[in-house]
Amino acid sequence: MRLFGIVALSVMLGGCSSVTRGTTENISISSTPSGVEAVVSGLEVPTTCMTPCSVVVKRNADVSITFQKEGYEPQIVPLSRDIQTGGAAGFAGNLLLGGAIGMGVDAATGAATDHKPNPVIVTMQPVAPPPRTRPPAPKKPRPPAAAAPEAGT
Repeated sequence: MRLFGIVALSVMLGGCSSVTRGTTENISISSTPSGVEAVVSGLEVPTTCMTPCSVVVKRNADVSITFQKEGYEPQIVPLSRDIQTGGAAGFAGNLLLGGAIGMGVDAATGAATDHKPNPVIVTMQPVAPPPRTRPPAPKKPRPPAAAAPEAGT
């Protein structure tokens, strides 16, 4: 009976990070200038928003954000996943409470990780104007060639 209680407790506490932090997080997105289209890829459904905005992503998703606006160079910002202190505490809780199941749940759901950078802030760079080409210089007319003297005169 005691073994059953320990197993039940492990299952209930399994995935401490999943319980305390959840499997999703909010990513804040902004840009200078504002009003830039942000295309968030790596989600189940690709999402587009105009900056400033925020999106909810799964913690285990490989996310990148493409910023685009007419007159500016497009920018792509890949987000990395990192174990943060809150996630590490939940993961450590799994270790202390014998939650090998919880560790597996947290690893599979990414509950112990956060995306970096968050917030995502970019400064758009204007498209460089095309190089100015000089119009061809007008050609000066050449004087007519001097006539060759006639032979035998």
